[in-house]
Amino acid sequence: MNHAPRAASTFRLIVTGGGTGGHTYPALTAIRTLQERLAGEDRTLDVLWIGTADGLEARIAPAEGIAFATVATGKIRRSSNPLKMMSTANMKDMARVPLGVAQARKLVADFRPDVVLATGGYVAVPAGLAARLCRRPLVLHEQTVRLGLANRKLAGSATRIAVASQSTVALLPEAVRGLAVVTGNPVRPQVLTGHADKAVEALGLHGFDRQLPTVYVTGGAQGAQQINGVVGDALPWLLERANVIHQCGPDNVAGLQAHAAGLSAELAGRYCLAGFVGPELPDVLALADVVISRSGAGTLSELTALGKPAVFIPLATSAGNEQAHNARHLEEAGAAVALLGDVTADRLKDAVGVLLTDPARRAAMADRSREHGRPDAADRLVDVILSAASG
Repeated sequence: MNHAPRAASTFRLIVTGGGTGGHTYPALTAIRTLQERLAGEDRTLDVLWIGTADGLEARIAPAEGIAFATVATGKIRRSSNPLKMMSTANMKDMARVPLGVAQARKLVADFRPDVVLATGGYVAVPAGLAARLCRRPLVLHEQTVRLGLANRKLAGSATRIAVASQSTVALLPEAVRGLAVVTGNPVRPQVLTGHADKAVEALGLHGFDRQLPTVYVTGGAQGAQQINGVVGDALPWLLERANVIHQCGPDNVAGLQAHAAGLSAELAGRYCLAGFVGPELPDVLALADVVISRSGAGTLSELTALGKPAVFIPLATSAGNEQAHNARHLEEAGAAVALLGDVTADRLKDAVGVLLTDPARRAAMADRSREHGRPDAADRLVDVILSAASG
């Protein structure tokens, strides 16, 4: 008996979240992974991204061909002082939230998603509440060890809560702990496929001594003055022990070039200064034996998926001090070193010195790091999204 071929069906997904790369890129990776999964079943994915007009997602979603809509949202300026929380700016922003919920409710009602995926950031709150009002399954994804403010507000409305780390589960409100699934944090697949030799060619690293370890220093796309400063102060010492690739941010190249002008030809040959490392990043990470960086959720996910020893210098002003929590969490597991408080060149030397001179110590830290990595996180999150849709 011949069966007619099954018509391709469409899975409808609303994604909400953004403001920063930490909320945006995991969502984008989940979308791409879900698209591939559905294509293998002869199904298609229809996505609407609800974000803010001035967040990173407003550029990323349209560039990726994803339908994009904005809603009103309010950024709550946090303070330990309750009176400061009642500031005029906060009051104005809180007044915008009901408008945002009404706008999001219309978008959700019109789009009729199978699932709403919220990855954090202020914009996730109205869209997450709208999912509840429209009785659509809501999946939260939390990238950091502790729930961010938006996800704390939405936890009671969630169908499932996907978390990056097992230690997050105990920190959830008891009433929603049963909804938690440890997925890890989706990592861009290309990050996992780098080749060290390609980095040497792409960046012209022919002065590097491949008998020495290579250190990759990054403060993110814009660079970080704090990291640039301490690495600059420790530079001759570092270059006697390692090759260094330093992503310093486009605005900081000239100053660091002047700083490095006094290096001997041999040491200068081991120093690669880059304003920005773009498509070469996977290859640079493959070449790196040690990474010195901030400790945002995305960075942690990539470095643990690759099993890279790291020295973290957390951004002190990160929301809820999350970068310090992230760094401490991996340090306690022996998977990284966390430099907290006042960071000097001497403290950096103490932290990184043992990793550069002791290959066994590096290898042990790489193993611990890999134990915390979840290179399959995007697939796990897609499993959660599909299971939420099927009830």
